[in-house]
Amino acid sequence: MPSHHHFPATPLLGCLLLLAVLPVQAQTTDSPAATFTANASLTSQYISRGFRQTWGKPALQAGADYAHPSGWSLGTWASTVSDRYIEDATIEWDVYGGYSGTVGELGYSVLAYYYKYPGAVYRATGVKYDYGELSLGLSYMMLYAKYNRTVTPDFFGITNARGTGYLDVGANVDLGNAWTLNLHAGNGRVAGTGNAMWNWRDAKIGVTRTFDGGWSASAAVTRAWGATDAYDHYTLGIPNAAGQFDMSNPAATTLVVAISKTF
Repeated sequence: MPSHHHFPATPLLGCLLLLAVLPVQAQTTDSPAATFTANASLTSQYISRGFRQTWGKPALQAGADYAHPSGWSLGTWASTVSDRYIEDATIEWDVYGGYSGTVGELGYSVLAYYYKYPGAVYRATGVKYDYGELSLGLSYMMLYAKYNRTVTPDFFGITNARGTGYLDVGANVDLGNAWTLNLHAGNGRVAGTGNAMWNWRDAKIGVTRTFDGGWSASAAVTRAWGATDAYDHYTLGIPNAAGQFDMSNPAATTLVVAISKTF
């Protein structure tokens, strides 16, 4: 049952560990100032790694990011989610931080992520959905590649899944006139005995148009493919008010449109 996107078990501890092992660039009085930005979005669905997190419903999302000119950064982001996909959940809350830099046209990043789903527990096993990842990223011009690896014992409600990996590769192609073509392919492998049934691949093709004042609009088509049929008739096994089980395929082909604002 894979999830989002954007941290060891304690986010701040993970960031402090990164601070301890990576060099900090010296600052001068002429160095650029640190930046703080915020963002908000309304999207027709929340799709993460190819899967519908809101059960076909719209999502409200918001985040904030702090970037130091030395290359260090911290951020947080949240989205509404569906309790039919994530048991007892209404919110996904992410915290992340780390270091990024460039060598010529090559960009790199080392980040820690923690994904929190307040109150969410997969009742059948008693496992929480919260999990943490370490992420290594590279970019070159319009191309990028990122590998996330789960460092917590559990992964999104799946127990004994430390070592789960997700490879994200793609390109953001400048089409001119404020248009960008967004291409993505992902490959997820869930670690642990008997957990390979949850393995998946996903892909996305979309476009983004930016406007004055920090506004942007996007549209994309996404799709995921499970290694087995585990996602084809996905259900939490909880009867609704009519006594029936809500069932869906969260990996199905989906058109997503969104409008965003950066402050």
